[in-house]
Amino acid sequence: MSMTGKYLITADAWFYAPDGNQYRSVWGEVEIVSDGILGIKTNVRSSNWFAKVGTDDKHVIIAGCQIHYACKSETKPPTQSTDITMIDGIRKVEVRLHAIYIAE
Repeated sequence: MSMTGKYLITADAWFYAPDGNQYRSVWGEVEIVSDGILGIKTNVRSSNWFAKVGTDDKHVIIAGCQIHYACKSETKPPTQSTDITMIDGIRKVEVRLHAIYIAE
């Protein structure tokens, strides 16, 4: 399996990142690694490969079986968006944070 470059990866479940917050996606440089990176040998029913996303100092390791989507993207995705709605003639502006961990 070969994944090189930067990817936006969406996991099947929420995970904690090094900053202590929960995320559903991670963006950064990807390296595919074996289960040996965990220091244990996984069994047949477990994933035997993992995606290390980010730098050596700041990364997330996601089991291959937990990767739902992977989009190659050299451009860092936005971490927030602005939603504008009109309610009873009043303009309402909300800043919504995305659940993407930027691992760089």
